[in-house]
Amino acid sequence: MIAAEAESAMLRGWTRRTLSGVRSAPYLRKWLILGAIIGVVAGLGAILFYYGLTWGTHFLLTDIGGFKPASTSGEGGYHDHSGFSRPWAIPLLVGAGGLVSGLIVFTWAPEAEGHGTDSAIKAVHSGPKSVRPRVIIVKLVASIVTIASGGSGGREGPTAQISAGFGSVMARVLNLTPKDARICVAAGIASGIGAIFKAPLGGAFLGVELLYTEDVEIDALIPSVVATAVGYGIFCSATGGFTPVFGNNLHVNTGHPWQLVLFALVGIVAGLFGKLYTWSFYGLTDFWNRMKMPRAVKPAIAGVLVGFIGLAVPGALGTGYGALQGQIITTVFLTMPLWLVIALPFAKILATGMTIGSGGSGGIFGPGMVIGGASGALLWRAIHPFGVGANLQTSFVIVGMAACFGAIAHAQISVILMVAEMTGSIAVLPPSMVAIAFSCLVVGSMTIYRSQLMRRSDSPAHRFGFGLPADKVLPVGELAKPPRVVLPAATTAQDALEQMRTAHVPGAPVVNDGGEFLGAVQVRDLADVEPTRMSAPVGRIANGQAMTLPWDAGLDAALDALPGTSGGWLTVLDDHSKVTGIISAAEIVRGWQQTMQRSVREIAAVGHEGKVVDVQVAQHSAAVGRRLRELGLPTQVVVLSIMRGRGFVIPAADERIEAGDRLSVLAMDGAKHVVETAFGERRADSTTG
Repeated sequence: MIAAEAESAMLRGWTRRTLSGVRSAPYLRKWLILGAIIGVVAGLGAILFYYGLTWGTHFLLTDIGGFKPASTSGEGGYHDHSGFSRPWAIPLLVGAGGLVSGLIVFTWAPEAEGHGTDSAIKAVHSGPKSVRPRVIIVKLVASIVTIASGGSGGREGPTAQISAGFGSVMARVLNLTPKDARICVAAGIASGIGAIFKAPLGGAFLGVELLYTEDVEIDALIPSVVATAVGYGIFCSATGGFTPVFGNNLHVNTGHPWQLVLFALVGIVAGLFGKLYTWSFYGLTDFWNRMKMPRAVKPAIAGVLVGFIGLAVPGALGTGYGALQGQIITTVFLTMPLWLVIALPFAKILATGMTIGSGGSGGIFGPGMVIGGASGALLWRAIHPFGVGANLQTSFVIVGMAACFGAIAHAQISVILMVAEMTGSIAVLPPSMVAIAFSCLVVGSMTIYRSQLMRRSDSPAHRFGFGLPADKVLPVGELAKPPRVVLPAATTAQDALEQMRTAHVPGAPVVNDGGEFLGAVQVRDLADVEPTRMSAPVGRIANGQAMTLPWDAGLDAALDALPGTSGGWLTVLDDHSKVTGIISAAEIVRGWQQTMQRSVREIAAVGHEGKVVDVQVAQHSAAVGRRLRELGLPTQVVVLSIMRGRGFVIPAADERIEAGDRLSVLAMDGAKHVVETAFGERRADSTTG
């Protein structure tokens, strides 16, 4: 026993030293290692999900339901769906799958409901270390049950949340900075989707493009490339090779250059279906949220309804990729009845909204591409009788896939690349670019992902990264104070509460026998604990997802992490995960003021003519109500700080100026009058034409 404990201690020590070295390594070396680790887990997770879904579909839909869904060319060869030998079983089966999935999710991890990708995006912005490990398992099992029983959903959402969840857990275990934690989660999204779709390049770009509607997270690009490459290689090696999902012998024909006009029409139609998909999805989600019934029952009722839809339009069941493959293959598509071509996109929209909107678990990316491809097929069938686009049927379907979801996801480049990889053809790139330009015009600002933000400056993760000079000068370890209370894990909840109240602290870190950080507890949380549980060890109650910072993290990391805390303080750890101090909002503000003063001195020293000017914004100044970036200040003018009332406001680019604000402004040679004009009273002649 003693030898085993010694070996375990040696292993933990070696792991800490190794991982600490990775954390402090240069950017490229660090992300080659961490990205590869994320990619390995993403690949293994995608394999587990793929085979679990394959087996589950065969057992539930085929063996019990008497229905075999269509398959794709790149996953065992194309075959059309079978008939329904037991049609009465399909609605019951989909409903039962919804019930089981709902019970699993709402019992163990309610945050795992829905499509997953939105939750992963939200984690990047506001809680990159907050994903609980159980979410990974719950999402995996619940999604397999939902889709394998016939619920309409995609494979990418679950795999994205699984790998993003691992990225979050890894960031917490390694005590990475919030910035690095965000990159881990973004790389997890990229690698999970890139692996399951066999689209590593598009997946890598998706990790940086999916977070914003009008911006990209460029810092995550290299980690995403590494993670997706590794995940893709592992997944394909275990699932039958590197053949694209929809095969690589599609004979794509893009026609004469003048026919690019037709692809503009594809983009318009795909954009309209994308808007309908988004509007219907959230309309149905809101409808189910208003329903007064147990949450686990909602997916069951919705599942029964989806089962009836699937009896009429089989492609509405499951992922629908096989039905999309049938529309890509010309010889198969021409045998489809017209009513089925018309019904498929509408049925898939309704079935996906019912399945995922009610709380079922699955992705919305895949169904979005099925809907887009079906819209392209529908358009081709509409114009073909007039002798237009005779050889463009396959291209219409493929381009529709990219145009529809690329527009509503605001991930144009990545989706175009992914569709090209999934179909094994780069010939679709030019028409896809034309189509997606027009679909974006149709879709406008509407997005299928509600957690997306417009740009980085809107993200809580970046709110202090714009306009904050010299914010990495002081490490948080120099600002942190020794903790007044550190609670051993064996301390009872009652004793912990008394110690914190006596010390007048809002909370305290919890450590194990070796002094390693386990989590944190708050006074207000323990005050709400049932009296019967107050004798329980505090180690069982501590929040293991509490935000922490490494000793050498910059002030920007503390500013970044603070909004995600529940008590207004953060635990600072050394390389061995031991508590070295506590940093609160007061210490962060004091450190910010010190770095600001240092920055003022350094910037003012650039030129002997530079001066720091204090100016108060006039009541009727033209700057009132406008953002700093909208003022058009010249490069000779730098806003250093804003005093509003009794507090400081970070001079971020998107900060709106208010009347009465006191600004400290560095004005270089001859620019003082610019400051007075920008923030002083509006001149009478400036308001006239």
